[in-house]
Amino acid sequence: MLEQRDDRAYSYLYDNYAAALNGIIYPIVNDNELASDVLQEVFVNIWKKIDSYDSTKGRLFTWLLNIAKNAAIDKIRSKGYRNSKQNLSIPENGDVSNAPSVLQPDIDNIGLKKLLLKLKDDYRTLIDLSYFQGFTHEEISRLLNIPLGTVKTRIRSALTQLKTMI
Repeated sequence: MLEQRDDRAYSYLYDNYAAALNGIIYPIVNDNELASDVLQEVFVNIWKKIDSYDSTKGRLFTWLLNIAKNAAIDKIRSKGYRNSKQNLSIPENGDVSNAPSVLQPDIDNIGLKKLLLKLKDDYRTLIDLSYFQGFTHEEISRLLNIPLGTVKTRIRSALTQLKTMI
């Protein structure tokens, strides 16, 4: 039904997957309005690209999640987004405690960054690329010219080591 672009199928898709996709998008963009915009773009993208979904390569839900994650990452990497974050105004009273989190340090990641220093260099690089810069395993494999299986194994090993440090 999706391949025929049936409106009922699209409505079903939205009703059943929008919340899950938004759950992927929001933590990346960290803004409700922007997350809603990205979600809308994701569903337009899904509608346009539904013919490219191949059920033999994975579940529909996984395909949808990847589209959502990539759209959110693309949004925060976009020049327009970065420019909008650079041009934030400071309140007239000078109180920046309620200013957007871009101006405040990410306290949750400070301790984690210190833990990463205890990892081997190759593990630290992979964790940084994957979790802090948002690269997929496939992108990291191409970027570092390392086999995909090696990237996955090293990331898994790094995460195991991090668990023992906590």
